[in-house]
Amino acid sequence: MPVVAFNHFNLRAPLALTDALRDFYVDVVGLSVGWRPPFDFPGYWLYLGEQAVLHLVGVPGAGTEGVTRGGTFDHIAFTCRGLAQTEAQLRAQGVGYRSVRVPGTQQVQLFLTDPAGNGVELNFASASA
Repeated sequence: MPVVAFNHFNLRAPLALTDALRDFYVDVVGLSVGWRPPFDFPGYWLYLGEQAVLHLVGVPGAGTEGVTRGGTFDHIAFTCRGLAQTEAQLRAQGVGYRSVRVPGTQQVQLFLTDPAGNGVELNFASASA
C-alpha cells in the first residue's frame, strides 16, 4: 500500500474552541471553509484550493478545559507566498510569531500557534517570496 499524497489533518476540540480554530485557519492562515458531509456531529472542513486539508471536529465542552498538547505532534506546515504581506497581516491581527531563516537556503519560516496551542509553520521560498 504505497502512500501517494497528503490528505488532511484533524483537530478535535470543544465547540467554542472549534469556532476559534476555524477563524484562525481562515483569517490568519488563509484556508477556506468548504463542503463537509452531513455528519451527525459538528465541525468544519477547511480547504486549500480544491483539497480539504484540515478537518475540525467539535466535541461537547464549555471551552478549552482539558485541551492539552499531547503526543508527539509539534506543528503543521504550509508553503506560502507574500512574506512581507503575511508579516504585516499577522502584526495587524495581533498574532505573535517567530521568524527563522533556514541555514544554507533562502527559505524563511514563520512559526505561530493556533488558539488550541498547535504549532503552525508558514514557509516562504525566500525573504522576497
